[in-house]
Amino acid sequence: MILLRRVIGDTLRSRRLSQHRTLREVSTGANVSLGYLSEIERGQKEASSELLASICDALDVPLSQVLREVSDTLAVTEDRPAVLQAVGAPTGKTVKQSTAKASNPIERSVAHLRAA
Repeated sequence: MILLRRVIGDTLRSRRLSQHRTLREVSTGANVSLGYLSEIERGQKEASSELLASICDALDVPLSQVLREVSDTLAVTEDRPAVLQAVGAPTGKTVKQSTAKASNPIERSVAHLRAA
């Protein structure tokens, strides 16, 4: 099962990194602690709608665009549950895949699912 907070975090991190910005820069602009923003990006905390809007403002990206990317990621993973489940099926072992190598939020989210 894909976690919404993880997809949101991956999408926000992807946006931040594509702008070559640090957590500190974005956290200052969004008026949120660096640690909390880090937890949001790692999918460990869920951002309120107000905080999500503030982070998007700090990233200079419309909230609707971030939510669209999140929705697209969810749609792709929902369409592929059999593929994701079959990855480790023959041996029953969990397949580990580095999420750092994935270049976009969809690939990272799918990698997280495979690693779970």
